[in-house]
Amino acid sequence: MDIAPVDIAGFILVGGRSSRMGRDKARLPAGGGCFATHAAEAAAKVCGSVSLVGEPLLYENLGYPVIPDEVGGCGPLAGITAALAVSKAPWNLILACDMPDAGEDFVKRLLERVSAAAGADAVIPAGPSGQLEPLCAVYHRRCLPAFRIALDLGTRKIAEALKDVNTVIWTVSDARPFRNVNTPEEWRVYAAK
Repeated sequence: MDIAPVDIAGFILVGGRSSRMGRDKARLPAGGGCFATHAAEAAAKVCGSVSLVGEPLLYENLGYPVIPDEVGGCGPLAGITAALAVSKAPWNLILACDMPDAGEDFVKRLLERVSAAAGADAVIPAGPSGQLEPLCAVYHRRCLPAFRIALDLGTRKIAEALKDVNTVIWTVSDARPFRNVNTPEEWRVYAAK
């Protein structure tokens, strides 16, 4: 099964509180723009459409459509659910804006796994430690009912919501694409590259 870019929508999660950073991570400089646009540009090279998921008033000037969380204050699971609710594509790339090393090449390899994962509802990478990386993953629209039920039940952890969907795990030997920039110190290290 080959998946064309038109069959995949890209969604960049920009709506976090950035409490450890102390300022909006989505707007930190990266790749000639900011984290949000850097991630969106990588996704745009392999997806038929790209949108940001967060507060529209904060991000509407970044040049991409902005979708609000379906349920405010409920973390990234709410952002993923909002993306799936508006998506017209069967498959949906979800990428946190604070993973600046998850670029075009990595995303292409991830999408190749989707083509090989017949019957899957989600393809989630895991780094060398085995930890799942659900904020750099691909979800089929079929996940929407299970994720809405999970949110209604008070679930906030994506791993909990994934228990009710057919998930394929792709083990990756290099953890660099999953490196988060969450704190001022991590930002200084990233900016010094």
